[in-house]
Amino acid sequence: MSRFWSDHVSGLSPYVAGEQPRLPDLLKLNTNENPYGPSPKALQAIRQAADNRLRLYPDNESVALREAIAVLHGIDAAQVFVGNGSDEVLAHVFNGLFRRAGRALLMPDVTYSFYSTYCVLYDINAQLVPLADDFSIVASDYTAERTGLPAGIIFANPNAPTGIAMPLSDIEAIARANPDIPVVIDEAYVDFGAESASALLGKYDNLLVIHTMSKSRSLAGLRVGFAMGSREIVDGLNRIKDSFNSYPLDSVAQVAAVAAIQDTAYLDNTRHAIMQAREVLTRGLVALGFEVLPSAANFVFARHPQHTGLDLSQALRARNILVRHFKNQRIDQFLRITVGTPEECERLCITLAEICR
Repeated sequence: MSRFWSDHVSGLSPYVAGEQPRLPDLLKLNTNENPYGPSPKALQAIRQAADNRLRLYPDNESVALREAIAVLHGIDAAQVFVGNGSDEVLAHVFNGLFRRAGRALLMPDVTYSFYSTYCVLYDINAQLVPLADDFSIVASDYTAERTGLPAGIIFANPNAPTGIAMPLSDIEAIARANPDIPVVIDEAYVDFGAESASALLGKYDNLLVIHTMSKSRSLAGLRVGFAMGSREIVDGLNRIKDSFNSYPLDSVAQVAAVAAIQDTAYLDNTRHAIMQAREVLTRGLVALGFEVLPSAANFVFARHPQHTGLDLSQALRARNILVRHFKNQRIDQFLRITVGTPEECERLCITLAEICR
């Protein structure tokens, strides 16, 4: 603890990102990056934007980007909020929607670990709702009557790190049962096989849907995220944003994101390639004795009955293959494995066969 820190800093538990080492012949399957790269149209937009205009501040309202998102999802641009990656969007959501004194935020006990970090940062009381034995989110846990009004509800769909998706009908039931609190659905992986709750925005003004450009559109290096919801919620998030950083997205990121959004053909080609590779990878892991949870994401969550998750992750790392291992006791036997190209998935399975024999 430093004498220079503010009082709350020593009590923080920072989020631990997947490692980013520089190793030769590295197969990096630990951070759910897209193996196919950005749309060529996005790359062309980047090249065209990298000129003398960079001396100017970017559009602080990201009008063109918000309009492109609105057209894609059939909503109004005033219902779109953008930020420097979905993690920043989430930070503003926690700060702007969930800081309600004496009221708890409901979220799964196994989900995106950044949620717990934000709860500590913003002094939010988290009430963890256990997943079912099969690691699915139980909708009725969030629709039941309670003695006190929660601060809100948040979960990822598909959930992370399990990859399991919740049906849209269950999400609607949760939004309908909780009209007076924000219900936030984090859809970082929705393009790989789940239904987006953005289809419900016209019916429920308490619903907020968060997307990222990092996964299906391969722009993790540019940091672009966005949220879609009612004008009332978006207005609140803009108040938070403009009290923190009025220029969260640079000019290059904005034009690249617009181009990527508009290139729907490239998105469909690459996401379907990943979905196909996911099925092949799942069959390969099952053949090696792994239990693999049903995934609608660009990763799989798997465990082996005869090898611990820690041992497997360390053995793979020794062979220059990175996967993600979590220390959470309930899931510490699992590996979260990013779906790579067919060749990368084959290399992983061949290596695991050597380790597990």
